[in-house]
Amino acid sequence: MKILIAGASGMIGSIVAPYLANQGHEVTRLVRRSPGPSEVFWDPEAGSIDAAGLEGFDGVVHVASMRWPARWTTGAKKQIYANRIQTNSIIAKALSSCLHKPAVLICSSGMGFYPSSGDQILTEDSPVGTDWLAHLQSDGEAATAPASNSGIRVVNLRTPPVLGGEAIHRSTGRMGSGQQWSSWVSRDELASIIQHVLVTNTVVGPVNPVSPHPMRNAEFTEVDSRVRGQKPGPAMPAFLLRLMLGEMADALILASRRIMPSKLQATGYQFRFPELELAVRHELGVAA
Repeated sequence: MKILIAGASGMIGSIVAPYLANQGHEVTRLVRRSPGPSEVFWDPEAGSIDAAGLEGFDGVVHVASMRWPARWTTGAKKQIYANRIQTNSIIAKALSSCLHKPAVLICSSGMGFYPSSGDQILTEDSPVGTDWLAHLQSDGEAATAPASNSGIRVVNLRTPPVLGGEAIHRSTGRMGSGQQWSSWVSRDELASIIQHVLVTNTVVGPVNPVSPHPMRNAEFTEVDSRVRGQKPGPAMPAFLLRLMLGEMADALILASRRIMPSKLQATGYQFRFPELELAVRHELGVAA
């Protein structure tokens, strides 16, 4: 397949692009600088994209994202929201106008679509939350409607925290009570999931690209630290997290989301790194 990737230089895209190339796909990158070979220009802040350069792709993978600040001020939330809607909209609208449209658009969303739900199992059919984060993810997914309305198969990946990049080298301690469920996926697993979604025509709409084995935060911390040969970091009380991070603490860190990859499992996807210990060892290159 001929694949266009937005965000190919980011933490996720920098793994997805070479993985897809190794699978035999022809990869082109959507870039914000003067394009070179196998590159197409866009400037989402200016609402600009090389429409002619979008013609003839079989699939488009949009994993571009701005770096989120450590605290959600009013200004930061406006910037995050605008970035999500702008990038999703410009790609979806431009692709919908192509003479030779791609068969599929895969677009990043987030697990914050779902509310904090205690021990309840969440699937792609679970309802949306009511806080700002759920509003962001829901509106971001809705912004891809021009593509789906034009006949393109659109898949929104409700991605959890991804094991990989610089963060994989940092050990953390228990957060709050530690009883909240933590859903996760390894970076190489996510690349494999994207490949599966690209070639599986029956996958459409929201998809949970998560390990089938979510863990409580305390257990996650224990396993992660043991694989590293380190002691867990200091426990962080909920009140301190709220003091430091404000709204983000409850929305992301203290929230309990026990998410299952129902659609992936229904289409026969075989997880490469289903267990946390295996995933962390792989990402760190640590032998068993």
